[in-house]
Amino acid sequence: MENKTEKTHAGKARAEFIKVETNVNLHITDAGEGKAIVLIHGWPLSDEMYEYQYNDLVNKNFRVVGITLRGFGKSDKPYGAYNYDVHALDIKRVLDKLDIKDATLVGFSMGGSIAVRFVAAYNETQVAKLVLAGAAVPCWTQREDFPYNLTQKAVDDLIKLNYKDRPKLLSDFAKIFSATETSLNEGIGSWLNGIGLSASSHATAECLVALRDTDLRPELEKIKIPTLILHGKNDKICAYKLAELSQAGISGSKLVAFEKSGHSLFLEETHKFNTELIKFAEK
Repeated sequence: MENKTEKTHAGKARAEFIKVETNVNLHITDAGEGKAIVLIHGWPLSDEMYEYQYNDLVNKNFRVVGITLRGFGKSDKPYGAYNYDVHALDIKRVLDKLDIKDATLVGFSMGGSIAVRFVAAYNETQVAKLVLAGAAVPCWTQREDFPYNLTQKAVDDLIKLNYKDRPKLLSDFAKIFSATETSLNEGIGSWLNGIGLSASSHATAECLVALRDTDLRPELEKIKIPTLILHGKNDKICAYKLAELSQAGISGSKLVAFEKSGHSLFLEETHKFNTELIKFAEK
């Protein structure tokens, strides 16, 4: 008789794609064993941005789940809505399917905004701690009562450039991604650019709309779980003032400044970033 037991030399493989709705599958990196850390990337990257976090976290006995949002990286790229509600629900469906409990949820840049929306809207047992890294929280753009960070017109110009010359949009973004234009070497810069180019034009623009228009100030007070805020002092994309406002708005939160970093603190001060994250998640 034919042996129907599946043979493998690689061990049991984990799903690399998870279906969140009809015709929408998200790319997942799922590695390691232990307490869960869930990583949400920023605009216009993918879960691959955490390459230099994965090994350290796995080696410290964590299960690490990186989720690539729809429209980016290797995830499906449907036309339709790309607001924070859409992304937060997608994250919930991934965590449900993986049966994740008591995780540390990490959101970088736009991923931080989405993480705040998720915790405010859905958190039951899935997430026990929150980390906001270079986060676009509480608002990414200026308002009458919020004179901080980018003007809404500046973001309108980014959206126009996306539809005219997306590679230029990404190269312009790269120039202000770090503390200086030479903070990251050419190879790392090219790698990040490649990740950005893998996003869809539609998702790139629609997420800029969400960043421009969403005000998360009312949601900060809904966050009751331990929260760590990591932010570069020289951040040109999400000004350090945003981190101070987030700390003031989230009860009991802790802010750690990255003195040598711009927006890309996870690459500019990788050891410090990983160490602070591990220390917080281990508590």
